[in-house]
Amino acid sequence: MSSAVTATQSISTWAPLRSPIYRALWIAQLVSNLGTWMQTVGAQWMLVADPRAAVLVPLVQTATTLPVMLLALPSGVLADLVDRRRLLIATQGAMAAGVAFLAALTGAGLTTPAVLLTLLFVIGCGQALTAPAWQAIQPDLVPPQQIPAAAALGSMSMNGARAIGPAIAGALVSLAGPTLVFALNAVSFVGIVIVLVSWRRPAVEQQYPPERALAALSAGGRFIRSSPIVRRILLRAALFIGPASALWGLLPVIAARQLGLGSAGYGLLLGALGLGAVAGAFLLSRLRMRYGQNVLLTIGAAGFAAATAVLALVHNFGAVVAALVVGGASWLLSLSTLNASMQLSLPAWVRARGLSVYQLIFMGGQALGSVLWGVLAGATSSVTSLLVSAALLVVCGLSSFWWPLHANTGNLDLTPSSHWPEPTLVFEPEPLDGPVLVLTSYCVAPENEQAFLTAMAALGRSRQRTGASQWRIFRSVEKESTFVEAFIVRSWGEHLHQHYTRLTGQDQLIEQNVEKYADGEAVSQHYLAVRESG
Repeated sequence: MSSAVTATQSISTWAPLRSPIYRALWIAQLVSNLGTWMQTVGAQWMLVADPRAAVLVPLVQTATTLPVMLLALPSGVLADLVDRRRLLIATQGAMAAGVAFLAALTGAGLTTPAVLLTLLFVIGCGQALTAPAWQAIQPDLVPPQQIPAAAALGSMSMNGARAIGPAIAGALVSLAGPTLVFALNAVSFVGIVIVLVSWRRPAVEQQYPPERALAALSAGGRFIRSSPIVRRILLRAALFIGPASALWGLLPVIAARQLGLGSAGYGLLLGALGLGAVAGAFLLSRLRMRYGQNVLLTIGAAGFAAATAVLALVHNFGAVVAALVVGGASWLLSLSTLNASMQLSLPAWVRARGLSVYQLIFMGGQALGSVLWGVLAGATSSVTSLLVSAALLVVCGLSSFWWPLHANTGNLDLTPSSHWPEPTLVFEPEPLDGPVLVLTSYCVAPENEQAFLTAMAALGRSRQRTGASQWRIFRSVEKESTFVEAFIVRSWGEHLHQHYTRLTGQDQLIEQNVEKYADGEAVSQHYLAVRESG
């Protein structure tokens, strides 16, 4: 195991809190998360007395999560193209205004179910725009070796708020109604805005044309398709989230029908999951020191499978609470490992876009999984549905032996690198001119050909990650031991981004590995597509 990985694993879970700006943002986020969960309970309570409550109450969750699924990819592009700090200030301020408007309408008695769900959807759009930018600024707040700890703290904040928020909201709604809950949630956004306004990021001078939105979306997709490390993280996330969503979706049904609990008892079960997440955060640094990422994912899947099986088969309240504590710790263990791996595998220029895809899989897996597990429970029983889920979680854990996270996950040199030489131009192309064809010639001794071609395969993925829409390697039929690399970039502006913003230290290492097998210096030429006349 490399020293870099070991250093990352030995970092305390609480280390990021030593940073004043991270600590302030984490506290503000915890308060905001509490407000969000309180708002959800308040909204559901408003609809309980409606004759259509069976249909309307689930729509509260739909109205808040659907925007994330619809806007995940565009919000990732936006967070990579604009200043993330300013974007977060704008979205947090807009959500505060939206929730304050909801509180005012509710206080005036004007909040119909349609108005409530519409405003929740609009507020959810703000949350969708926030999520990728919020994740993407984490490496700006803490050093890379603290990213796993920061991911664990973020998960602990969300799950702790999930456990405490509904209980607080229940008490406040019973005393003063949902208006107070909505008003408190509006105030909860103010702390984040204040901290973000006071945070001064170093200014970055941009000397190249800005990316266009559609081109940026396409570039993000190419990066993910050409990155085996990122694709494997997304696969591991999908394998876990799909079956794990059954416990969250069916927990209210089991609480009411199998355990005979009311709303207070259901709140205690949610609290057990939150308590487990907090306990998992305490254990995470020790587990990271002892085990690798794949073992942690296996332990997380197995622990959540055990909690799901106990929920299905055991009717004792105390035993179920204990199992859910284990489940909460396993949930945090799995998600913090995946989230940290994703953040550490994405260079700065595409970080928000990659995280938006991760967010889409996470939210989409939960939403779609809950529907599918509900359908299965309706066709069979909730117990059967949970047991099938537990079995699939066991399979998920075992699949780490066949589809593990790649060895270099979280251990790449993603430092920006502008190591490509400047091309000698006879004229200055416009940013939208293109496509651009880049040809590079290599002379390779016969005994080095196989090693060269293996190294070139990795180089091809590097070219595609940084912007090449097409890439091939050709062998000359006229010159002995001569190979030509050809790749196409869709515009001159995007090729400039390859030069100045997208290359990393890892790309340079890949190129140096190719150079070991080539005789002499490789020669590159640039060609610009000629527009047809007439």
